[in-house]
Amino acid sequence: MLRLVRTVACFVGLLAVLIAVERLAELANAQGKSPPSKTAKNKKTPPKVAKAPPDEESESPEGEGSEGDADSKRRAKADDDGKPAKKTPSARTSTADDKAEYADDDDTPVHKTDKEWKKLLTPKQYRVTRKKETEAAFMGKYARSKKHGTYRCICCGAKLFGSDTKFESGTGWPSFWAPVREKNIKTAPDYSEGQQRVEVQCARCDAHLGHVFEDGPAPTGLRFCINSASLKLEEKKP
Repeated sequence: MLRLVRTVACFVGLLAVLIAVERLAELANAQGKSPPSKTAKNKKTPPKVAKAPPDEESESPEGEGSEGDADSKRRAKADDDGKPAKKTPSARTSTADDKAEYADDDDTPVHKTDKEWKKLLTPKQYRVTRKKETEAAFMGKYARSKKHGTYRCICCGAKLFGSDTKFESGTGWPSFWAPVREKNIKTAPDYSEGQQRVEVQCARCDAHLGHVFEDGPAPTGLRFCINSASLKLEEKKP
């Protein structure tokens, strides 16, 4: 009898344990299916949204951005272009078409590099004016010219000789008995070719022009023997 009571008590205890385990399992399942809390919802990462392109009308004030700087530079350049160019003596702009454009006469020196002179002048003009070469007699453009006008420096455009002082010397080179202005030319001793001569140069750009001799006509008694390649005649009607 006692053994039967013990057996029944064990069976009842085991049944109680099974019921308790089953309830715990149901409670766990119920918690797993419950909706997420508000805190969990707030932790979700919001979707990324592409930024809209900036409105052109809302750009930074002029001068503060790259476009403002560019506009400022363009206006500054336009202002500079609108200003009158500073006058500086310059050589003629082109030798290809034999048309000359000269600067206004003044005494401001003209300095250029050897490379610049080569670009500006023809090979013959460069050799005569910058390397002091002498052109062949009777071969120069103005050796026998009777045209009226002013002979200018081929390099810088300075006025050198007038046609009214030109005369026929029979030497084969254009000859003049006086320059337009004494200060437009300068002279220097020349000991080349084994003889003493007096070289004539343009006072403004140091171009070699020729030589001067004391066998000219009155009133000066001088003969400025000049290379045609160093001159450009600015013609005018008599």
